[in-house]
Amino acid sequence: MSAPRTTPRRAATVAALATATVLLAAGAASAHVTVHPDSYAKGATDGVLTFRVPNEEDDASTTKVQIFLPTDHPVLGVLVHPQDGWSAKVTTTKLKTPVKTDDGTVTEAASEITFSGGRIAAGQYADFNVAFGQLPEDAEQLVFKTLQTYSDGKVVRWIEQPSSGDNEPDNPAPVLKLTAADASPAAAPAAATAEEAGASDSTARGLGVAGLVTGVLGLAAAAFALVRGRRPERS
Repeated sequence: MSAPRTTPRRAATVAALATATVLLAAGAASAHVTVHPDSYAKGATDGVLTFRVPNEEDDASTTKVQIFLPTDHPVLGVLVHPQDGWSAKVTTTKLKTPVKTDDGTVTEAASEITFSGGRIAAGQYADFNVAFGQLPEDAEQLVFKTLQTYSDGKVVRWIEQPSSGDNEPDNPAPVLKLTAADASPAAAPAAATAEEAGASDSTARGLGVAGLVTGVLGLAAAAFALVRGRRPERS
């Protein structure tokens, strides 16, 4: 008995369904408030953090987003990018421990950013961009607890900190990892790539020269053989 044949069209359909299932599962697993990028160097200056807020409700819209910034390791110089349809309010708090910077001592910092007035419909998300002047140098990570309010009055509290284990909490807060100030992960591969490219280029040039020399020697040998073959035999 011959094995059942699978037509290309059927195979493509099965593959598409499998891919869609994986994407849906991935989307469901990551449908919470996140911050992008997820890491920055300690003490980084003049950067932007993007808070992505998806709507998880089928019959309600997100109408307010409250992002709480840590004040024990404050983010300095916070500025909010205008968002169409939304109004933003930045609340500042007096710091228990002032922060010394090149521009002077900072005694207050943003502790909360509230976006309101807009709507995130079902199946949609919104990105809220927040610029900063300087990140703290004495922390390993920053946790941004967030409250998401829906049009039906429901409030989702994204405030749980991730544990050291593999299990993610049900309502994780956005977390920004702070890396060593001198670490630049993107620079090392770039330098390595440049070195590899230089080595590859040198190798290619060497092979090209060797090939050229071999070709010249081959032509010379062929010419010598041709001339020798044309010489008249002496009687």
